[in-house]
Amino acid sequence: MKKLSGLLFVGCIALTGCEGSTDGDLTPTPPKPDPTPPALAADVCYLMKTTKGDITLAIDLTNMPITGKNFKQYVDKSFYNGTLFHRTVNNFMIQGGGFTTGLKSKPGDAPIKNEAAVGISNKRGTISMARTDDPNSATSQFFINVLDNPHLDASASSYGYAVFGKVVDGMDVADQISIVPTKSSGGFANTPVQEILINSVAETSCPAA
Repeated sequence: MKKLSGLLFVGCIALTGCEGSTDGDLTPTPPKPDPTPPALAADVCYLMKTTKGDITLAIDLTNMPITGKNFKQYVDKSFYNGTLFHRTVNNFMIQGGGFTTGLKSKPGDAPIKNEAAVGISNKRGTISMARTDDPNSATSQFFINVLDNPHLDASASSYGYAVFGKVVDGMDVADQISIVPTKSSGGFANTPVQEILINSVAETSCPAA
């Protein structure tokens, strides 16, 4: 298994100020995750147009009301338009939503409460929130799991990473993003050599079940 340390940072190598670290939760005992988690609901769907192709996401507002609403609010104000998939790790995940071209940070809104204890697993194709070691620090950044990553789920020893939706079309695009050549420079790691831009994210019809 690939070492988790640093793989969910916002893109920087140093720990301080990096969103999405998995270097251990130095906080009180996490809440017990639900042993019988609900199935992901598809309450609203979004078409994410990228320079590598289109990805359609179904977002769960029913079981993940805080996290799902948070993502929806960013989409509604066009926050993600012009941001990057700034971190891509083969056989792990692709991360975006926090930097614009040239790796310029785009500040998000106030952090949200971690809902990972709902128990929905970080399976291939799910979308989750990135965060720092503080379990309640997620803002705008998200990641799409390209493999099953149960080690990112809430457990007795970890607050986990909150899954709030899934890819319903375009997983092949996410796969292609995950294998692009990357570099480490200027404090950033696993950054695509050629920028991968999120051109737009807009509401669309959800595919028939």
